[in-house]
Amino acid sequence: MTHNGDNGTVSAKEERGIRVAVAGGTGLAGRYVVEELTAAGHHPVVLARSRGVDLVTGTGLDAALAGVDAVIDVTNVTTTSGKKAVAFFDRVAHALKEAGEQAGVRHHVLLSIVGIDRVGLGYYHGKLRQENVLKNGRTPWTVLRATQFHEFAQQTLDRVPGPVAVVPRMRCRPVAAREVAHHLVQLVSAPAQGMAPELAGPRVEQVVGMAGRLLRARHRHRLLLPVKMPGATGTAMTGDGLLPAGPGPRGSQTFDEWLTQHTAQHARRGG
Repeated sequence: MTHNGDNGTVSAKEERGIRVAVAGGTGLAGRYVVEELTAAGHHPVVLARSRGVDLVTGTGLDAALAGVDAVIDVTNVTTTSGKKAVAFFDRVAHALKEAGEQAGVRHHVLLSIVGIDRVGLGYYHGKLRQENVLKNGRTPWTVLRATQFHEFAQQTLDRVPGPVAVVPRMRCRPVAAREVAHHLVQLVSAPAQGMAPELAGPRVEQVVGMAGRLLRARHRHRLLLPVKMPGATGTAMTGDGLLPAGPGPRGSQTFDEWLTQHTAQHARRGG
């Protein structure tokens, strides 16, 4: 509790407003985190190249973290290469860890992915490295593993343009990015807890089915080519490998509800 000169304490409303740096604050999840922080009375500080901060090289990071109480890391890199993912997340995690320790950050919250220790995709190796760097630092930390966002179906379709879309055979429990952001803000406002209970959406879905419904809703015609990844990775992806292993918070918005909302927004934009 901080103090003032009148009665010795500040109000609960004043005390709850903290400065929170959002690493990757201009991305899909990051924009929602910034909105949720603002709505909760906190003060977001966006860490992104467009704001003069390079998280890979560390340029501008020390200045940006001056006076920051906490960090929420929702950084992302678009790659399927394990080597590139590990290199990116290792550099970013170390830069944030070292700058955060120097700045006296009191809580570091990381968004990660459910099942990355059970499914051997290259990208997931990078996320595991990111988690491990955070765990080995001095700053109190919380890791939230969440399932894929509803936008995952569109991201899958966008990877290879053309009349044929290769879609992985994969079971997931998609969750709304805004609901994930809301949960991250709740976590950063509370004491560090290490590995938080996993967050997932309300329903299990097949990614191929999600992609098909998305195409139909947007009146797009592409041939979907479902592909099972080889070996243990494919078995885990088509089984329970990407589903939460235990109890935890669950989002409320289903993929179909998100799709209705997304389609209406897309139509208003003239897409």
